Amino acid sequence: MRRFVFITSVVFSLGLVGVAFAQATAKVHYRWVDTGGQTHFSDSLTDDAVRFGYDVINNDGQVVTHVSRVMTPAERAAAQKQAAAQAAQQSAIEARKREDLNLLNTYPDEDALKQQQQEVLESLDEQMSTTRVNLHTQDAALTDLLNRAADNERAKQAIPKSLADQIAAQRNVVANERELLHRQQANRETVVQQQAQDLQHYRDLRAKEKDERGY
Repeated sequence: MRRFVFITSVVFSLGLVGVAFAQATAKVHYRWVDTGGQTHFSDSLTDDAVRFGYDVINNDGQVVTHVSRVMTPAERAAAQKQAAAQAAQQSAIEARKREDLNLLNTYPDEDALKQQQQEVLESLDEQMSTTRVNLHTQDAALTDLLNRAADNERAKQAIPKSLADQIAAQRNVVANERELLHRQQANRETVVQQQAQDLQHYRDLRAKEKDERGY
């Protein structure tokens, strides 16, 4: 019995010695590639390894971890800019998905969307109609002022400064109303084009939805 205990103790002690020896002889190795594409190995972490980035490898040649090289300020700024652009792009994609889902949920069919689009156009038409009425009124007021000035000229009388100032101010009013009408007309054309794109997009979404459902 004592002999068995002695042998067991010896074996256990030898095991501890082996572990200690393995730990003592185990080394950390570093591998990196320079700008010329040449691979380097080292048992210590050198400045070049830090500069180029390196792999930590064990005695079996397996990569334990990889440490990227330290970027220059310019490279770091470029990387941050690229990451921001990618994040913005992904955010736009997610926003578009939410808009598409809201579009499908808001309008159960194509006719409902067309009805809403028509209501938008009718509202724009009403605005333009109001502007046309205002333009006609202001244009008539300008014509009246010009007729008064013409009467003075026919009577060989000087045009009063107050009348000249009124004519100049009224010209500006008419010009502003006419410019407003042009903007409203251009906006309506833009809305019509956008509505056509939205309608086609809605049709594409419904077709895709139908394909995914399989019926």
